[in-house]
Amino acid sequence: MAIVLGPHQYGKAENRVVRIYRDSPRHEIHDVNVSTALRGAFDPAHLVGDQSAVLPTDTQKQTAYAYAKEKGLTSIEPYGLELARHFVDDVEPVTGARIEIEEYAWERVVVDGTEHDFTFVRRGQEVRTAAVTVEGKGDAQRTWVVGGFKDLVLLKTTGSEFHDFLTDEYTLLEPTSDRIMATSLEAKWRFDSAALESAALESSAGFDWEGVYAGVKQTMVEVFATLHSLALQQTLYEMGKAVLERFPMIVELRMSAPNKHHFLYDLAPFGLKNRNEVFNADDRPYGLIQASVLRDDAPAAGAAWDVAGGFA
Repeated sequence: MAIVLGPHQYGKAENRVVRIYRDSPRHEIHDVNVSTALRGAFDPAHLVGDQSAVLPTDTQKQTAYAYAKEKGLTSIEPYGLELARHFVDDVEPVTGARIEIEEYAWERVVVDGTEHDFTFVRRGQEVRTAAVTVEGKGDAQRTWVVGGFKDLVLLKTTGSEFHDFLTDEYTLLEPTSDRIMATSLEAKWRFDSAALESAALESSAGFDWEGVYAGVKQTMVEVFATLHSLALQQTLYEMGKAVLERFPMIVELRMSAPNKHHFLYDLAPFGLKNRNEVFNADDRPYGLIQASVLRDDAPAAGAAWDVAGGFA
C-alpha cells in the first residue's frame, strides 16, 4: 500500500474589498467579498515543506485590492476574470485559479426627494455571487463563469398546493390545496464557455453583465409569483426553464431552495376560526429542494462547479 497526495489547492478566503469611485461629486460604491484559490505544481509544499513554488496567500490578498484600482471593480464577473487570468498567466507554477465573489449592494439615501451623492444605505434583498475558474496556459486555456445570488427570500400567500404525495405508516402531513409557499432561494447559472472566449464577452463594455443579472433575477421572481404551483420542485424547474429560454448565453442553472414552512396555528382552544390567516413560521427542520436545469446540448461543465472553499 502506498499513500499519495490527492487534489489540493490554496488561497486567501474572504477578502473584504470596497471600491469607491470618486471621479465626480456623485460617488459610486462596490462592496465585495473575494476568495481566491490556486491550483498547480504545489506537491513539494505538502510532501517536503518546499515553498519555492508557493505564491503567498497574502500576495493573493494584495492583488485583489490592487486590481480593484488598476483594473476597476464594477461588474464582479470581469473583475474575477482579470484576477484569475493574472494568476494563471503571470505566475508560472499556477495552472488553475478559482475566484469566488459575493457582492453586497448599496442604494443611495434620499434627502428631500433627491438621491444623495455620497450617502448610502445597505440594500438587502439578496447577495449577488460570481465564480470564475481559469485553467491552463496559452492556447489550452479554458474559462468558466458562474453568476448567481443567494438569500433571496420569496413568499406567496396562496397559489400553491401540495397533495397526492406518497404516504406510509409514519406520514402525518395533511394534504393542502391552499398554502403559503416561501423559500430563501440560492441560484447559480453557468455561462456558455465557448461564448466567453469571444471578444464580445471579455469585458463589461462588451457584455451587459448587470443587465443579465437583473434579467435572470426578475425572470425567476415573476415565475415564482405567477405559476400556480403544485410543488416547490415544479416551481424550480419552471424558473430554470424560463431563464434558459430568455438568455441563450446561459447553459445551466442550479437552484437550492429550503422550504420555509408556515403551519396553520390552532386557534380552536380560544373559540376562534382560522381560515388560513394565522400561521406559525417554523425555521427548522425544513425541506431542502435542489434542482438543476440545463440545455440538452450544453457543453461539459468542466471545472465550473469546483468550489474554492472546499472540494465538491
